[in-house]
Amino acid sequence: MKATKADHLQSKWIKTKLLLQSGTVRRYIPDTRKFTRRNLEQMIYSYGMIYVKPERGTYGNGVIRAERGERQGFIYQYEETVRRFDTFDAFYKSLAKKTGRKRYLIQKGIHLLKHNSRRFDIRVMVQVSPKGAWEATGIIGRLGHPRKIVTNYHSGGKPTAIETLLHTHLSASRLAQLTEELNTLGVRIAAHMQKTYPKIKQIGVDVGLDRSLTPWIIEVNMRPDPYIFNQLKDKAMYKKVMRYRRFQLKI
Repeated sequence: MKATKADHLQSKWIKTKLLLQSGTVRRYIPDTRKFTRRNLEQMIYSYGMIYVKPERGTYGNGVIRAERGERQGFIYQYEETVRRFDTFDAFYKSLAKKTGRKRYLIQKGIHLLKHNSRRFDIRVMVQVSPKGAWEATGIIGRLGHPRKIVTNYHSGGKPTAIETLLHTHLSASRLAQLTEELNTLGVRIAAHMQKTYPKIKQIGVDVGLDRSLTPWIIEVNMRPDPYIFNQLKDKAMYKKVMRYRRFQLKI
């Protein structure tokens, strides 16, 4: 059966390759490769920590965080279960068994910033405006469950204002600069993807900030959940996102 463009939009691998074609977006993309024994070995030794994720999947389902032990050996966590291995061979065999026949990717691990000892990342909502231009309409933090490795709302993550999450990490002026950078990045990603997929009207860009406050694209979601913005006390972003969404449904 021939793959459709809609199928391609669900493939993290195809989306990654597409984004790598953009000179302005490429530098934000962490090293991402297909799951093989060789790639696993190279990346775990190069980066110390990696994420193994299904090529297709939602809500953070199936994501595994793997790292080298402090002294020796290897560790991986899936949901709330942690497993330890003395050798790379045992480590690889266990991961290969867990991934099964599904296609998985390996991504360079980003040591995400934390708030109250919980990891968080940022979702940037980008939509086509009533004037027909791409616009960043919402930005929100996703505070991960304390015992899990993903930040998704459906996996116990908590939608949180970015000001709350970042106020201990940077000044108000730097936060404004970072917000502008992320909004601009989101619009660039949407415009670039629209060249290949002209029918898209909205995307959600998940961005991780490392300890040096460098932004990294974790994933681009083609069906972003607009309702997480309703979790904020200030409803202005939620109202705008929903207004634009209603406009898109009329087109």
